[in-house]
Amino acid sequence: MSEFVENLNDVFCQFGPVSVRRMFGGYGVYHDGLMFGLVADDVLYLKVDGESMGRFTELDLEPFEYEKNGAKIKMSYYMAPESIFEDSEAAKEWAELAFNAALRARKPAARTKANKKWQPT
Repeated sequence: MSEFVENLNDVFCQFGPVSVRRMFGGYGVYHDGLMFGLVADDVLYLKVDGESMGRFTELDLEPFEYEKNGAKIKMSYYMAPESIFEDSEAAKEWAELAFNAALRARKPAARTKANKKWQPT
């Protein structure tokens, strides 16, 4: 694990504990078991959605892209602003923005027979 990745707990100290897991040549960044960031080539990307993307694009932050079968694939992660590495309040704000996007994107748990409740029609 690189020093950059090992330092993420310090970066997000005001947001709360984070964990990292190796994935596809990079790392997923998690808080409370939910992935809200990723690291590729020691660059941090944060989760975005329709509600939060404007904050990233107004700073001209680049999306995470990778190439697959000759085509560029964009994911819903954008580069984190440099300010978060020097300002723990900014890091908390941006982490909350990304974590909330991850919460909104989370698929609802599948209902099973055990947790379905009968409702009259």
